[in-house]
Amino acid sequence: MGILARLAQLIKSNLNDLISRSEDPEKMLEQIVLDMNQQLMEAKTQVASSIAEEKKLQRQTELEASQASEWERKATLAVRAGNDELAKEALLRKKEHDSLAQQLQQQWFKQKQGVDQLKLALKALNSKIEEAKRKKVLLIARKKRAEAQKAIQETMSGLSGTSAFESFDRMASKIEHMEAEAEASAELSEQMTGDVLANKFNELEATTGADQDLLDLKRKMGVLPPEPEQPKAPAVRVESTAASAELDEAEQAELAQALAELDTQEPMRAKT
Repeated sequence: MGILARLAQLIKSNLNDLISRSEDPEKMLEQIVLDMNQQLMEAKTQVASSIAEEKKLQRQTELEASQASEWERKATLAVRAGNDELAKEALLRKKEHDSLAQQLQQQWFKQKQGVDQLKLALKALNSKIEEAKRKKVLLIARKKRAEAQKAIQETMSGLSGTSAFESFDRMASKIEHMEAEAEASAELSEQMTGDVLANKFNELEATTGADQDLLDLKRKMGVLPPEPEQPKAPAVRVESTAASAELDEAEQAELAQALAELDTQEPMRAKT
């Protein structure tokens, strides 16, 4: 038991020494397990030596008991031969071996009990070291998770500060200002080049088209009455419009409207 007590004290001192260094926990755990394995091997060597000593005492005890039996056999032979003095000397030798065998047997029993206890303690120590190895894996995983959480918290703490958001808002305002300057520059350029009038007509045409689409939709839904049919031009005028085939659609529409106005004016002239 003294061996394992010294081993436990050694492990404890090594652990305290590693902890006092404030090293990386993962490296510390690896080193602790290595030290435990090394000390376990030393403990096994010492236990094996104790077992060898127990076996030696057992053999010596058996040898002395065998010697005592042998001297008893010789004393029996002396008695049968009628030599009592020789028988006495043989019995004295037998007594010496019996006494020594008894002492050795007591030492052997004590050593055997100690060895049995050492075996149990060594088995328990080995189980604890195996458990420590399993815990090491879990502790390292927890350590890495803690490091990841710490990194996330540090990142979030950095983002939670107002400086980053202020810089972001400042850049957004700067970009908006740049866009406003670009729009103002484009507007001035249009005014200088006369494109403003063209843009106004484009906007007017877009609005007119939207209004016409709305009217068509309302007529389709029945909200408004159908579009009145346009009066047809007289046949005599149709021949004259043949020359407009080469005109574009807008010019043709203007020509048709002018002819319609002439048709409406001719009855009025006839009445006058």
